[in-house]
Amino acid sequence: MKKYKIGYTTGVYDMFHIGHLNLIKRAKQQCDHLIVGVSTDQLVLQSKNKKPVIPFEERFEIIEALKCVDEVVAQINKDKFAAWEKYKFNAMFVGDDWKGNILFQEAEVKLRNVDVDVVYFPYTKNISSTKLKDVITNLEISYEG
Repeated sequence: MKKYKIGYTTGVYDMFHIGHLNLIKRAKQQCDHLIVGVSTDQLVLQSKNKKPVIPFEERFEIIEALKCVDEVVAQINKDKFAAWEKYKFNAMFVGDDWKGNILFQEAEVKLRNVDVDVVYFPYTKNISSTKLKDVITNLEISYEG
């Protein structure tokens, strides 16, 4: 396993779950200093056309409290190269559910030119914030019915 000086990963981290934790812990195992970007409410609204369940400040605080996280920053846009220009990380860690996505294909090319590795981790199966929201919605419906 390659070890990096500075690693970077991002997410919305709405309804924080074990999949989020798995990715962050694996990222920290591969770097000395882990920077985690938390998407702002405005970015989530703009990119997913929905408001997060948990407000940005609270999601930021949750990530900040993790002992495997060295630094938390606000992710105000999805431009990974702009993030590299600001934070100068050596590796970006991503769930493999994003592999092949145009955003990451473009980022891989740009980051490769500055000797930054994009490392994909296996997606934690059977869990996502969307699935959690669906379960909660179905529980609410069954209680109302």
